[in-house]
Amino acid sequence: MARYKYYSYDQQLMIPVNLKNQILPDTFEHTLNRVIDSLDLSVFNNKYANDETGAPAYDPAILLKVVLFAYSRGIISSRKIARLCEENIVCMALAADTKPHFTTIADFISS
Repeated sequence: MARYKYYSYDQQLMIPVNLKNQILPDTFEHTLNRVIDSLDLSVFNNKYANDETGAPAYDPAILLKVVLFAYSRGIISSRKIARLCEENIVCMALAADTKPHFTTIADFISS
């Protein structure tokens, strides 16, 4: 009778990931990250009135990086962009492992 290596889909796996290392030099993502980090995005500050009350908002730089990265991949649906933040390691790195809800992304795009 044939013998096979043991396997189990129930085992847990923990893989440490350094998000900075996922954005490789000389790639679109690297350029996008550097360009957006160098921009003055203070124009977005007036949109948020949560100094004293309300939940902290997502940094506009994060949302801009995620949206432009998704657009570069042909993804324009806010639901698909939100899913990209959960499934694509490069998008996770650009978003600093934040998971913006699709309504947050849609509101950002429409503003």
